[in-house]
This record gives sequence, C-alpha cells and structure tokens, in this order.
Amino acid sequence: MQNNFQNSSTMNLTKTEYLLFLKHRAWLWLKKFAKETLPPIDANTQAVFDAGNRLEDYAEKLFPEGFRIGFNSYDEYLTLSLRTVNAISDGHKVLFQARFDVGNLTCLTDIVEFTSPKKLRLYEVKSSTKVKPEHEYDLAFQAHVLENSGFEVEKISVIHVNKSYIRSGDVDPKQLLVIVDVTEAVREKCDVTNENIRGALEVISSKEMPDISPRHCHLNSMSDWLPIFRCIKEIPEYSIYDLSIPSAQLIGDLEDQNILLMKDIPDSVKLTEKQLAQVHAVKEQHQIIDRDGIKTFLDGLTYPLYFLDYETCADVVPPYDRTTPYQQVPCQYSLHILDTPTGNLRHTEYIHKTPELPIQSLASALQNDIGNKGSVIVWYAKFETTRNNEMAEILPEYRKFFIDLNDRVVDLMSPFSEGMFVDPAFMGSASIKKVLPVVVPELSYKTLTIQEGQTAQRLWMQAVLADMGTDDEKEKLFQDLLRYCELDTLAMVRIYEKLRELTKNKAETKQTALF
Repeated sequence: MQNNFQNSSTMNLTKTEYLLFLKHRAWLWLKKFAKETLPPIDANTQAVFDAGNRLEDYAEKLFPEGFRIGFNSYDEYLTLSLRTVNAISDGHKVLFQARFDVGNLTCLTDIVEFTSPKKLRLYEVKSSTKVKPEHEYDLAFQAHVLENSGFEVEKISVIHVNKSYIRSGDVDPKQLLVIVDVTEAVREKCDVTNENIRGALEVISSKEMPDISPRHCHLNSMSDWLPIFRCIKEIPEYSIYDLSIPSAQLIGDLEDQNILLMKDIPDSVKLTEKQLAQVHAVKEQHQIIDRDGIKTFLDGLTYPLYFLDYETCADVVPPYDRTTPYQQVPCQYSLHILDTPTGNLRHTEYIHKTPELPIQSLASALQNDIGNKGSVIVWYAKFETTRNNEMAEILPEYRKFFIDLNDRVVDLMSPFSEGMFVDPAFMGSASIKKVLPVVVPELSYKTLTIQEGQTAQRLWMQAVLADMGTDDEKEKLFQDLLRYCELDTLAMVRIYEKLRELTKNKAETKQTALF
C-alpha cells in the first residue's frame, strides 16, 4: 500500500473528507494516504452525482438573485476561495457553490444567503426525500467553518426532494423541493463537531492507519466499507464479515470473543433470522432444504406459468408527466411462458425505444402477451406489484388488468427468503444473483454485456431520454438490454425447474463439504 504521507494537500480537511471520517476513521486516512485502495468512481456512481447536480440547478432557481461561483476545472477550484471573497465584496446577496476556508478546514457550500455583511443563512441541497442524520453532521461542519471565518449563521436548512411531487408540464422547483429548517438539530451537534474535527485532524497527521475493523462503522456505512475492508485485509471464506447485514456492534462483539468464522459463532450470540439460517447452513456444511415447504409452495401455482420481469427508468427529477421523483417507470419486460408442466417454453419481450412515457405501449403489449389466468411468477414481488399499481393509477383504462395481474403474482424468491432452501454460498441473501450460481450454475450473467439492473437503467436512459449514441449504437444497446432482461426470466424458469426436481427426488440431497 503506497503511503503518500503529508503530500501538499493531505493536511487540509474538506467537508467530504470529514464525512468519511464520521463513517469510518480509516476511510479518511486511506483517502489521504492510500487512495489507490479505494474503489474508483464508476459510471453508475457518476450518474448519481450527475443527478444531484441537476437537482442543484432546480434548487438555485428558488433564489433568482443568486450568483454562481462554482468551478469546472481544478484550476478554477484553486481560485474558488478568492472568487468567493470578491463576490461578497461585490455585494452579491446569494452565492451558489462558494468556498470558505479557516485554518486547514475548507468547505464548499451549496447556497448561502446574506441578510447583512456578516450574517447569513446556510442551505444544503440533498437528493434524498427526507433529512438524514448525516445531513446534520455535514451542515454542522459547514457552520463551524463559516462561524470561525467571522460570519454569523442565522438559519440552517436542508433542501430535499418532495417525494409527493407529481410532475405536470415543466418542472416547478417550488413543488419539487422542500426546505426544512434544521438549525436546532445542527446547533446541538456543535460540541461533538468540534471534537470530531480534532479527531479527523489527528488521523490525517498520523503515519499510522486507524483500526480498519468494520466494528468502527457509523452512519449506515457498513455495506460500503466492507468491500474496502476486504481489499485491505485477507479474510477467509464464510467469515463473520460475510454475515447478512451485520451491525457494527455484532462485529465488535464477535471480534472481542476472537471469533473469525461463522461456524464458530456460539448459539448464545443473538442473530437475526436470516443470519441464524446462514450460520446454521455453514455449521451443517451443506444445503438445508425443506422439501415439504417447497412442495406446498409449488402446489399453489396455476398453469400457464408466466415468468415476468420489468426493467425500469427512474430519476430524482421525474422525466414524465404523472410520475414522481425516483418512481420506477417500466420501459421493458421479458416474459417466459410455460403452458403445462411438460410443455414447450415460449418467450416474448418488449422494450420501449422512444422518449415519451413508455407504460402505455408497454401495457398494451403485456396485455396481449399474458393470458387472464395462470400464475405470474416474479422475483421479489413487491417490486413488480408496486409497478403494476403505479401503472394502474396512471392508466385508468388498464386499471383492472393490472389489479387482476397482481392477484395472480407469486414470488419465486419466497422459498429462499423464507428459509426453505438455504445454501452457505447465498451469504444470507435471497437475491437471484446469489441464488442462480448455486442452483443453476450453467447459467451466468457474466456472459452478458449488461450484467445488473443499475447499469441497464442508466444505459437505457442515456440512449432514450438523453439521445446519446448513433442509431446503430442504440440498436446494439437495445439488443443487449433485451438479452439481460431475458436472462432474468429464464433464470426464474430454471430455478423453478430445479425446485420441482427437488420435490420429486426422495433421495437425500448431496452434501458438499465446505471446509
């Protein structure tokens, strides 16, 4: 691990770095001195950042007299502080993307509104649909910098997305966004902010990396920290760090008992139901299968079987009328059909290729492809049924169709999420991406150009809504998207067939040693 100790910028602390410190002390140290160990910003993450930037544009429209400072290059960033001072001297009352520094602390503010030369109101724009604890810590750091720079911060607010906003025509920033006064909550963090800043400065002045254990995770950072932790430290398979959604407290308790492997976790340790099933499977060293439970589940299915999967588009600023922020709007589906237990498997599909609201033509195609009887099999039913309910609200003429469709939905994830089929390799998850390699290893997403839903969504939106790419490039993308969605439903078919085989086979399940 390369140590860039005390390079030119390492002793400065930005608000972004301060938040890394709050999530895990070692995260800040790595950012400063071993940045190469941190995962790079991929295209999906960058798309999230871009969406946040678009939201800031709407927030700025709430302050028509505002003056944007900002930066588009590193050179411009270096002049940001001076340009902020000049903008204040020029009498601008509202500043966007201003930078303030005190000592070795620096922060970029989304919006500051001056009520007098030395008094201001501070606003932070967030793409969430509510105020979160980390927002208050973020603003507390900014207030610390501003007030130690000689300003009085009169009011502190978060500007976030109004999840109830329904677009109708041009986006109205006053309805899209909500301003929440968090002054009191931020003020209550004044003392702890001073203490945390001292702690962060100690980290970046130390040659020693802080303890990297996930036990030190805060602010719901466990899922983000664990991949970094595994890159730094060699961890054996089926360790305590592979537990399903572990808490920092649980990790700490197990480490204190010198427990590294799941198979060594004593029965006295309190675990969630998913964790218990996971640990039990590891200790038994083979799959745990409830054939009777699976048979009861399968007996509840009615032919024809329709294996259905949607792909969707979604954005913080709704791209379509009659939709809300982050609403997952179906733009594609795959449908595999099995008319009888021994019948031939049929497949049909749809993908929307033009920028208007896709659900009208999608609903028409689906109604034509799917019969009015038989089980509709999905993976994680809440997603598909919610989409159906939303389409029923937007398209009254299809309301009965979608409501009836939901009455027929069966969740193929249930045997796995309810513990009827548990394999240690699932790692406590019932995701199809975890189940498929174990149950149907001959099928794999790794052979596809597009391998997961977030990328599928991003690429569809870029091609269709942003009109990116040539016609040939778009057509190639549409084919890749169709193949990805098709594998989702084919995977369900093959998993269903494996479950049927299990209920017919009375012999003992082969037990494969894991250790």
